[in-house]
Amino acid sequence: MDLGYRDRVAVVTGGSSGIGLATARLLLAEGARVAICGRDPARLEAAREALAGGERLLAVACDVLDKAQVARFAETVGAWAGRLDLLVNNAGQGRVSTFGETSDEDWREELELKFFSQILPIRAFLPLLRRSDQAAIVGVNSLLALQPEPHMVCTSAARAGVQSLLKSLATELAPEIRVNSILLGLVDSGQWQRRFAARADQGQTREQWYGELARQKKIPLARLGEPEEPARAILFLGSPAAGYVTGASLEVSGGVSRSI
Repeated sequence: MDLGYRDRVAVVTGGSSGIGLATARLLLAEGARVAICGRDPARLEAAREALAGGERLLAVACDVLDKAQVARFAETVGAWAGRLDLLVNNAGQGRVSTFGETSDEDWREELELKFFSQILPIRAFLPLLRRSDQAAIVGVNSLLALQPEPHMVCTSAARAGVQSLLKSLATELAPEIRVNSILLGLVDSGQWQRRFAARADQGQTREQWYGELARQKKIPLARLGEPEEPARAILFLGSPAAGYVTGASLEVSGGVSRSI
C-alpha cells in the first residue's frame, strides 16, 4: 500500500532515539521530508548520521517543554519546508511511583511533561499544519491512559488526561486537521535496556530477561514490542491513507489490554 508520503513534510519530536527514530527512518523510506528534534545535541547528531536523509532530513536541538525553543523549531521548519503535513508528538518515559511515594513536585513535573510535550508543539506548528491539504497529528501515548497501574499512578493519570486532550482536539481541529493517537504497551526502549543492564542475575541473556518480563506482565504475544512496530502504526494513522480516521486510538501492546 502506498501511504502517500512522497514529498510530504513530517515533524517527529523525540526523534533521536527509540520510537521517534524508528518513525523518522520509516518516513524517510516512504519519501517524506522529515524534521526531528531532541534535547541532547550529541545524540541528535548521531541520529542524523544514522538516518542519512541528506537534504530531506532536518535535525534541530529542542526541548519540547521550552516554549521559545519550540517556537524556533517551528520557524526553522517553516523556512525549510513551508508547510507541515504530519506532527508526531513522541512524549517521554513514565515515572514509577505509588500515590504515597509521589511528591507534589513529582506530580507537577509529570503533568507538565506529559501535557506540554503535546500542547507546545501543537500550538507552535498549527499555522504550518493549516497550510497542508492532508494535515494530521499523531500523539504517542500509553495504554496506562485506559488501564492505570498503581505503581505508576502519576503517569497513569497524566496519560489519561492527554488522551482526553487529543480526543477534544480531534473535534476542535476537524475537518482541516486529523488527530489520532497510539497507546503503547511494553516496547523495547532505553528505559528497559537500562533496567536489563541493572538486572539482578547478570547471567541472564537479553532474550531470557525480556521473556521473563513478558511473562510477568502477561503479554499474550509473549514479548516486548520493537520500536518499528509502533512506528508503523504512527505512519498509517498520520498518512493520507487514513484520511477518514480521526479521534481514534490504536493499541500497540501485544494484546495486554483488558478493555473492550
